[in-house]
Amino acid sequence: MCGIVGILGKGPVAGQLVDALKRLEYRGYDSAGIATLEDGSLTRLRASGKLKNLEEKLASAGMTGAIGIGHTRWATHGKPNEANAHPHANARVAVVHNGIIENFRELREELIVKGHAFASETDSEVVAHLVADGLKAGATPEAAVAAALKRLKGAFALAFLFDGQPDLLIGARRGSPLAVGWSEEGSFLGSDALALAPFATSIAYLDEGDWVVLRREGTQFFDAGDTMVERRRQPLQAGSFMVDKGNYRHYMAKEIHEQPEVVGRTLAHYLDLAEGVVRLPFDLNCDVKKLSRVTISACGTAYYAGLVARYWLERFARLSVEIDIASEFRYRDPPLPEDGLMIVVSQSGETADTLAALRYAKEHGQHILSIVNVETSTIARESDTVAKTLAGPEIGVASTKAFTCQLAVFACLALALGRARGVLTKERERELVTELIAAPGQMAEALNREAAIEPVARDVARASSVLYLGRGPCFPLAMEGALKLKELSYIHAEGYAAGELKHGPIALIDYAMPVIVLAPPDASLEKTVSNLQEVAARGGHLILIGSPRAREAAAAELAGFVEIPETVAGPFASLVYAVPAQLLAYHVATFMGKDVDQPRNLAKSVTVE
Repeated sequence: MCGIVGILGKGPVAGQLVDALKRLEYRGYDSAGIATLEDGSLTRLRASGKLKNLEEKLASAGMTGAIGIGHTRWATHGKPNEANAHPHANARVAVVHNGIIENFRELREELIVKGHAFASETDSEVVAHLVADGLKAGATPEAAVAAALKRLKGAFALAFLFDGQPDLLIGARRGSPLAVGWSEEGSFLGSDALALAPFATSIAYLDEGDWVVLRREGTQFFDAGDTMVERRRQPLQAGSFMVDKGNYRHYMAKEIHEQPEVVGRTLAHYLDLAEGVVRLPFDLNCDVKKLSRVTISACGTAYYAGLVARYWLERFARLSVEIDIASEFRYRDPPLPEDGLMIVVSQSGETADTLAALRYAKEHGQHILSIVNVETSTIARESDTVAKTLAGPEIGVASTKAFTCQLAVFACLALALGRARGVLTKERERELVTELIAAPGQMAEALNREAAIEPVARDVARASSVLYLGRGPCFPLAMEGALKLKELSYIHAEGYAAGELKHGPIALIDYAMPVIVLAPPDASLEKTVSNLQEVAARGGHLILIGSPRAREAAAAELAGFVEIPETVAGPFASLVYAVPAQLLAYHVATFMGKDVDQPRNLAKSVTVE
């Protein structure tokens, strides 16, 4: 979602603000802007489109102020044009905002009656006018912000810059993340540590409902009740957040190719490789033998990771698993078993719907386990137990390495629960761990098939609609493959259970629509091949991702074949088959000239509902 940065420095900050915003591009945006104090007066610079448009304006603007705020906007209210770009400002205050102000219409009407004139269609501008109204009534900036926060409904992170106040920044959060950083060069506000890494040497995170006052003489944190509080300050190692494309054309390509390394790193965190057993680095703090049900909730790609995990948890731990899309979960008002286990999954750890599902489950007595890539995130902080993925920063908006690392964590969790519940023998656990340990190497081998995927991708790039089929854990992977193709290429695609083909989707089959079949050599291969032949019999445009045995059994003319070694079999094959599915979507999009790192309308971290 939108990105926020603020700098209270010692020299000109405009260039630094833009540099920080570049590190937040991965969150998705359609306009950008900065505001600084020039000789004590508010000065704004905004542009629609990419940051290069803002940079071109900055080159001739001559901004030298030592304090400022910046923003990358992903439109929620109002068109993605310059008038709606942040910062929003009036004569007294400028503000940048991430989130949605749910009651902005009633506040806007109230302020218009008082004589305030609005220049944008956004919900965000109302915050600037609300604070300005308090200043006009004689309140200090701190008091005006505190009063305004109490009037706002919704989820937000905010940063304020005040006319005539060259030594003051104020930030606030409710539902959306915000962090404070420090170094000898000044104080900083940012949506996450990645934005602050080039500047700050230490960092602290605002808790839910906090607001913070930054001055050069010091920083003061306040909770939702306006009581001054302390927030833990911790070192920030800038090097660990530095990310570049290396020799790759796109961040996404680099992240796909990092998967053998990061999945191996994640597995090593959860496995005793010498003993061949799972060693969870945390205690679930619940009696797993008495668990009657596990509930999983997530969004998008993380939801598909949960769907794959359901197969493993039910098979290896003999646990009943309920899974739901987070945006639907709490609105169903589902009954939850006493002392049940709730697993929430989020790459960023800030996904608004998933956080809401977590809070619902906590209110209903569930033990909360979160699988996240950011240990300091809100979801992690509000969970009872955190299972971290070790994917590292993922810059591409469409998730790749975070997804496979989530699968790796789920696989280890399923085996650990199976052993604790007496379902898996030590011998069977070692067999399965051996299969998991082999996965990174098999993923690297799958990456070597990239040259075979490119001509298939050129073929798929001509389609207007694509069907993905799979069975077992490859059924959710088919849905994930379809999602990747939609996200990156904007081609309509759907993933189905192969056994559902005759129950409707077969009506779509013709020579022009590619049907991509994921067919590892597992117990369901024979039935998957039967479905493949049904497509072939109707003149379907078949593309097979599978083993040589699957190719031989298909006995059908194929429009494309991506060979995955025969050794990639068993319950964890989906970890490996994710790689060609990702590469296919990536190459289709690049052949079509799409922006694969920042697809249109998408955001990396969805921090509003």
